[in-house]
Amino acid sequence: MKALFLSVASSTVRTLAVLVLAIAAITAVAVKGFDLTVFGALALFFVLWWTFLFAVLPLGNQAETDPSRVVRGQDPGAPARPRLREKALLTTVAAAFAFFIALVVFPLARL
Repeated sequence: MKALFLSVASSTVRTLAVLVLAIAAITAVAVKGFDLTVFGALALFFVLWWTFLFAVLPLGNQAETDPSRVVRGQDPGAPARPRLREKALLTTVAAAFAFFIALVVFPLARL
């Protein structure tokens, strides 16, 4: 599973394609299964995704320790390897989980 995750995150184009397909599938399930509008489903998912992004961003970050790699003007606490593609995928999975919990718990029909 981790190898699949890392292979998807190895390319920006591949990561974006997987994110678009996943969000389209999540939206389709919400529209068909929970009677949401497309705009309502996308809006709710966007808010959850954005919120989870800020929770996931600091995970696993370590500051650059090699002084030769720090460029002038760079914050000394900036992560050496931010792994943003992996974090975008993780954010999508976490937001999808919360999204479907919200759809089951709250009556959001015709949102």
